[in-house]
Amino acid sequence: MFRRSNSHQDHENSEVYAESKVKELRGAIGPLSGRSLKYCTDACLRRYLEARNWNVEKSKKMLEDTLNWRSTYKPEEICWHEVAVEGETGKLYRASFHDRQGRTVLILRPGMQNTKSMENQLKHLVYILENAMLNLPPGQEQMAWLIDFTGWSLTNSVPVKLARDTINTLQNHYPERLAIAFLYNPPRIFEAFWKIVKYFLDTKTFEKVKFVYPKNEDSVELMKSYFDDENLPKELGGKSTMQYNHEEFSRLMVQDDLKSAAFWGSEAQVAPNPDCNGATSI
Repeated sequence: MFRRSNSHQDHENSEVYAESKVKELRGAIGPLSGRSLKYCTDACLRRYLEARNWNVEKSKKMLEDTLNWRSTYKPEEICWHEVAVEGETGKLYRASFHDRQGRTVLILRPGMQNTKSMENQLKHLVYILENAMLNLPPGQEQMAWLIDFTGWSLTNSVPVKLARDTINTLQNHYPERLAIAFLYNPPRIFEAFWKIVKYFLDTKTFEKVKFVYPKNEDSVELMKSYFDDENLPKELGGKSTMQYNHEEFSRLMVQDDLKSAAFWGSEAQVAPNPDCNGATSI
């Protein structure tokens, strides 16, 4: 005998359960106002619930910690001119293409590290994350990361403390924003660094990190199942010859700063143009 699939009904049941948990969490955190209210959409609450396995009390604690962090760090008020120097080499930027599921893509090139200030490096990352969130396509909550290890060595790697602080910020204040992260062709020496860093990752995040080696066909095929060959840069095994241009990216970021200020009701000063940052083409 064949049994009719209940997948549709199961999906409906899971959605009803999720909605009830979102409602419960919203009641638990109480009245909100201003930017906290704007931040705490139903989709946002759902991400915090997912990060804490739908435990409302733990999700409430996590969300309150984020709201406190956002009220002091004020990530939505960071403007491009404050962190533009960090982006001059293109070590981290929002790609002009999406993955096959239409998600925003961030490209990281740790071998292009160009500054020493750990505080400003983290600030730059937070800025790019906020910018990526602002530009997520409708219906998308997550983004994909492509990490190109060309030129990376222990001499230009970030300190373990910054790696830990970065991971903590991502996991604690941007839960369920990462869909997948591909580490492309990391050198063997990276394994020593990874052995330390991976202990800072929670299980869910760890499972989203995939290593890709050009000579390993399975790993290459997995990455290409997420991206169109025509969009992937050549240095990541694709066909695109597009290069990062700091001047063009700066102009885009300045326009996005205006969009962010309008969205959040920010009073932060936005730089009138990217030229004041000494932007140069890469």
